[in-house]
Formats: sequence, C-alpha cells, structure tokens
Amino acid sequence: MRVGFYPGTFDPVTFGHLDIIVRASALFDRLVVGVAVNEGKRPLLTLDERIGTVRQETAGLSRGAAIEVVGFDTLLVRAVRDHGATCIVRGLRAVSDFDFEAQLSGANRRLAPEIETIFLLASEEQRTTASRIVKEIARLGGAIDEFVPRNTASLVLSKLRDGAT
Repeated sequence: MRVGFYPGTFDPVTFGHLDIIVRASALFDRLVVGVAVNEGKRPLLTLDERIGTVRQETAGLSRGAAIEVVGFDTLLVRAVRDHGATCIVRGLRAVSDFDFEAQLSGANRRLAPEIETIFLLASEEQRTTASRIVKEIARLGGAIDEFVPRNTASLVLSKLRDGAT
C-alpha cells in the first residue's frame, strides 16, 4: 500500500492546499493530511478547528486514495512513520518556495533516508494563494471567497470578528 503524508499548518486550508490534496490522492492508496500544531506561526484557528475544516473540505475530494486527516506535534519524519507513510508531499507555489523546501527535504532525508519527498507545483490559478495572505486580506476587510471554501471563510471571518489576531 502506497501511503503519502501531506503536512501543513492549514491556517486556513485554501483552494491551493485542496488542489495539492486532490492531485496527491491520485498518487497514493492512502493520503494522510497532517495538520501541524506549529505554535511558532501563531495560528488564527485552533488545531481542532484546522483539523475540522480540512476534514470538511476534503470529504469526497479523493481521486482514489483514502484521505485521512490527523493532527501532529512531533518531528515530521516521526509523524510520517507513525502513520505508515513512506513519502512526504510538499506543494510549491514559486521558485522561492523551492530553496526552503529543498533544505527541509535534505534534513528529512538525513533523519529518515527511507522516506522520500515529492514536490507538486501548485496549479497556475493557485500559485498566489497563501494562508498568510488570506488572513491579511480578511483582517483588512477584503473578500476571501476566491481563496478558501465558503465554510472556511465563515470560520476565519468569525474568529476575526471575535477578536482573534
């Protein structure tokens, strides 16, 4: 069984993330979407909210693989191993993403040589979509419907109305 692991903070999950999930699901028998705690990024949404939105937005999206959504707060390669995956999936939006991702991939390779990393280039219409940008647009009163699904947009806007930063 081919198992892939797509990690991210997903704060919030965007159409760009969903594009990578759909395309990665065609490559594996099971795709684990790992939602990282990542307190260093100071997420707007709680871990449970992020897991919930990813589960909601991925229901029925698969191109073959069973999609499982889990939270994790460990070293990435440990989470990958814990879920029986042998491949890390990473999405790239631009050349600038590649430098960081190549370094991360190299470190993961040294820690776990049996785990491969594959990169999927975001589809053209999603290359400018980043969660950080979506949150900034929402904070400044702009519409985020073009970047995130409706239910996710409602949650983000609700959190911002309630005073989350």
